[in-house]
Amino acid sequence: MNNPLVSKKVEGKFVAESGDRPMESILRNNREWAKSVKSRYPDFFEQIAKSQQPKILWIGCSDSRVPAEQITQLGPGELFVARNIANVVNNTDLSVLSVLQYAVEVLKVEHVVICGHYNCGGVAAACGHGQFGLIDNWLRCIKDVYQTNASELDKLANDQKIRRLVELNVLNSVKNVANTTIVQNAWAKEQSVTVHGWVYDLSTGMIKDLEASQANVGCVSKIFKYNH
Repeated sequence: MNNPLVSKKVEGKFVAESGDRPMESILRNNREWAKSVKSRYPDFFEQIAKSQQPKILWIGCSDSRVPAEQITQLGPGELFVARNIANVVNNTDLSVLSVLQYAVEVLKVEHVVICGHYNCGGVAAACGHGQFGLIDNWLRCIKDVYQTNASELDKLANDQKIRRLVELNVLNSVKNVANTTIVQNAWAKEQSVTVHGWVYDLSTGMIKDLEASQANVGCVSKIFKYNH
């Protein structure tokens, strides 16, 4: 699919006409974008409104600097997306698990990408001892990742420690996705699903593949394997 995303920007910011209020500017930009897409692809919206057939589920961070479609140069209908603080997948989050189930069982996605990013505020917070409110409970699972890998992380300088924890947090989420009955049931049915771990570098715009892809139940630890 050709990418029909069009944004009118000046120096990285949406253009606002004199007197525009912020929300009015966004709505105007939307109208201009829709008009531009329709002029180039007259039936685009009519076709995409009928169904979606993405091949990729993207589980990423809520950080505004990591827009999934933009950094991958994919258009509407090509990514099924879930985002939360620090791209965490755990076995108690019904939201992300519901997205995963729908993506795998209904949409039949072929790839699940867990994408973290360096300079992640959530991971940095999990490295420290400050209290931030309700989010402390969410960050607890990242602290658990730290504790599991403390022997490695405690040897690193603080900036490198946070950078490495970003990667380890992604790898942990990759394992948690592969450990679900959702993905294992798909594999048992010989459905093609590969789970990937990536990290986006804000300073370069580049995505790093952590080379930890899991494509079958052979990658899963014995205790997490389910009978079929």
